[in-house]
Amino acid sequence: MDDQSSLPFTSPGRDRYFEDYEQGAVHVLGTATADEDEMLAFARLYDPQAIHVSPDEAANGPFGAVIASGWYTAGLMMRLFARHYLSDVSSLSSPGLADLKWPAPVYAGDELTVRVTIESTRRSKSNPSRGIVQSAVEVTNRDGAVVMTVTGVNFIACRTS
Repeated sequence: MDDQSSLPFTSPGRDRYFEDYEQGAVHVLGTATADEDEMLAFARLYDPQAIHVSPDEAANGPFGAVIASGWYTAGLMMRLFARHYLSDVSSLSSPGLADLKWPAPVYAGDELTVRVTIESTRRSKSNPSRGIVQSAVEVTNRDGAVVMTVTGVNFIACRTS
């Protein structure tokens, strides 16, 4: 993963609160590269399908080579999302994700870019010390093809009650 500490809004360690997440804002969180050894090791443990673990079988399959497990791709995305979008001082939890899709394969060596659009923000009615942020996440490869999309919801502490 490249050094992305200079990215606006997304610098690691920055104290961010609910009030800092503005509806409509778009943030590029940086890039991560799909490492072949890491992809294969992950797939052997968690998604041992031939298209993810067997170069010989995958070569004759629909993608022509081993492709990353979608869950590995999600892990690369989450590393950037947690480091550059969420804040240690305010990220409380997530009740879940929606609309997870992997529309194109990820190959070893692919450089992936993570972009987040803040779809909505609202103060919690049941607990006004926190807000709810809904974010659309898009992961693209260096050719601009979308390889993953997901909508996430996060509970974020408010700076003020």
